Amino acid sequence: MEFALNELLRELLAWLSLPEVGLPSLFVVGLLAATILPFGSEPVLLAYVASVPNMLWPAILVATAGNTLGGVVSYWMGASAHGAYGRWRARRDTANSPAAVEYRAQRWIRRMGPAGLFFAWLPIIGDPLCLVAGWLRLSFWPCVAWMALGKFLRYAIICWLLTLALAPS
Repeated sequence: MEFALNELLRELLAWLSLPEVGLPSLFVVGLLAATILPFGSEPVLLAYVASVPNMLWPAILVATAGNTLGGVVSYWMGASAHGAYGRWRARRDTANSPAAVEYRAQRWIRRMGPAGLFFAWLPIIGDPLCLVAGWLRLSFWPCVAWMALGKFLRYAIICWLLTLALAPS
């Protein structure tokens, strides 16, 4: 079993090291990882950078673009849910919103504004922050800019740490 896993990992790394396959795969993985799906894009980024070190900056930029686009998808999901909820509430003719809607993330993002999406890269709470920002209808482009900045810095720091780890002593 261990041999099969090692062989699968070796094949995956060989496949990712192909420039025509690696960067598009990195984009798609980054996009999917920024949605509600429970996985991270960092292992794929690190595998790609480890196998093709001269593509460090293009890999960081592609991963950032994919991950930011995934955050935008979450933002629009929140905005769409808000619109659907508003239409449902108007049909039900009730002015009270359920208490469950008042999450801690919602209060926090109201206070921070679009700058709070700098932390959209955080595991577990990052995706809900994007959803809540959409729900609250925060300004779209500032939200995207803060998301992209946080995600870019995370990928750059992770890759920098990888280069330190792989550097000969």
